[in-house]
Amino acid sequence: MEHESFEDSTVAAEMNKTFISIKVDREERPDIDNIYMTICQMLTGSGGWPLTIIMTPDKKPFFAGTYFPKETRFGRIGMIELTQKIGASWINDIDKINTSAEQITSAIQNVNDKIGTTEITEEAMHNAFEQFSKRFDNEFGGFGTSPKFPSPHNLTFLLRYWKLTGNNEALKMVELTLSSMRKGGVFDHVGFGFHRYSTDREWLLPHFEKMLYDQALLTNAYIETYQATQNVEYATVAKEIIEYVLRDMTSPEGGFYSAEDADSEGIEGKFYVWNVDEIREILDEKDAQLFITTYNISVNGNFTDESTKASTGDNIPHLKNSISEIAEKIKLNQPELESRLENIRQKLFSVRENRVHPYKDDKILTDWNGLMIAALAKSARVLNDKQIENAAIKSMDFILTTMRKPDGRLLHRSRDGEVSIQATIDDYAFVILGLLELYETTFELNYLKTAIELQETQNKYFWDNVNGGYYFTANDAEKLLTRSKDVYDGAIPSGNSVSFNNLLKLGRLTANSKFEELASQMSKTFSDVVNNAPSGTTMMLQGIDFALGNSSEVIIVGNENIEETKNLLQKLNQAFIPNKVVLFKNRDNEKDLAKIAPFTTDYEVADDEIVFYVCKNHKCNLPTSEIKTVLELLNN
Repeated sequence: MEHESFEDSTVAAEMNKTFISIKVDREERPDIDNIYMTICQMLTGSGGWPLTIIMTPDKKPFFAGTYFPKETRFGRIGMIELTQKIGASWINDIDKINTSAEQITSAIQNVNDKIGTTEITEEAMHNAFEQFSKRFDNEFGGFGTSPKFPSPHNLTFLLRYWKLTGNNEALKMVELTLSSMRKGGVFDHVGFGFHRYSTDREWLLPHFEKMLYDQALLTNAYIETYQATQNVEYATVAKEIIEYVLRDMTSPEGGFYSAEDADSEGIEGKFYVWNVDEIREILDEKDAQLFITTYNISVNGNFTDESTKASTGDNIPHLKNSISEIAEKIKLNQPELESRLENIRQKLFSVRENRVHPYKDDKILTDWNGLMIAALAKSARVLNDKQIENAAIKSMDFILTTMRKPDGRLLHRSRDGEVSIQATIDDYAFVILGLLELYETTFELNYLKTAIELQETQNKYFWDNVNGGYYFTANDAEKLLTRSKDVYDGAIPSGNSVSFNNLLKLGRLTANSKFEELASQMSKTFSDVVNNAPSGTTMMLQGIDFALGNSSEVIIVGNENIEETKNLLQKLNQAFIPNKVVLFKNRDNEKDLAKIAPFTTDYEVADDEIVFYVCKNHKCNLPTSEIKTVLELLNN
């Protein structure tokens, strides 16, 4: 619509004659987007972007839609005709418009009044699994046909469902989806990182945009699947995503940029595709043939110019088999094949760097950074990688020094040194998530302290004292049409569902019951929504899995600098035990830790040994120094 209508002088003249036109960056103002997208879904039965809203001067909407072409075609009204009809109605039917606007406003303001009364049960998890089973693509992975979105939080839910029930179908869904995505064109095989989504069933033709939150959530899904299966291929993908983010999406100060566009030089995907002649020109004959064969490059190409619908001879590199299968097929040992392909990739990457790059959206968003920090911290812990850990630390330092005001409250956006826009629930929830992951990676107590401080701030400004749950905006934020409150997971998990998980973990880490009491209220508040659409609320269900007793607290007491401690921690971190929290007590932090978690005063520290206390539901087993015993207790 930007190129077709808003930059067109004819359309612009018509719109400016009728409207005051406002363009909103939905990433800077998710609060506005959240409200008006809900209205669009109410009025049309569906949503999406671009989002078109027409409203009265007092911001009450009376018309909503998504994409409108310039001219009317195939039964879809065009922007010029729509503008003219709305203009005529505004003059001739103003009373009807105002009545409609009042009704729509009333409906959106009543949305938050629907609350449940009983807590969510395990049945909702089983129902979610059944819904995923019915939509699962057994050939290519993912859910439904096309387009296919990554939705990694659905996959991490299925990992937990597999862990809880032993149902191998859940693990199969995760593995087939992740391996198919990595082989497909939705993954950037030359520069790494994932594109936004696949337009086809096979994960071949992506929408080429790259979003930070996809990299964060997919890193988390791959690293957890590595923990669950011990298949190093999943760890490799996580490291590749991280390499892309640290190389191309990181500011000098450590914050992470938001996105890279799909198009360059006005053509979507041009930066990412290759033709046979280019490959043969860059590589010697042997390597060129290996790349062409491995990544299915053809003379005719598999990429179509969207503007002409004609084949360009360009190709989206993709795999049809795993590297191990390809190695066997061409009778080459796998390490040698991987080494040759990596050398080829680096040569192609160097050439590609000289192309015109897609535009980089270099604004830094607090919430998306929180997700990336959480993924980096967990990956560093699992992979025992200090470089990744340091990147997470540097980014969190940036958030806490640049995006946090002296009064302790967060801001949402930073760009070119300007920091502004009041934070939403997502900013608080995702940064707290990052802090909790960083604490369990570094055991630096300040991260846990700051997580508690931010949670208290979130409770003060966002909690609904009448019905429970968190509003999307603070109680002193700009007054919009309504204060929305949502638990549905979209491209990213909802702030309420992540907060639910955060509260449960803080409750177990500190033994402060008020955190779990808030979580219990949230379970009641959102129970009807979750029960009606369990597969749309999987992050909340991950918290339910944690809350229903399938969780543990581990208190580690001793010297973290001795080699034995590091070895034992590494074994603990590599295991897939998602429903646990870990505290570390030593000589240096015991007094400060006791202020946060008073119950830890009962555990004595010895300088020359490491002791684990494994507790479930506030009941602790006998201490042990055997990691095998610890893992058995946690997996029981």
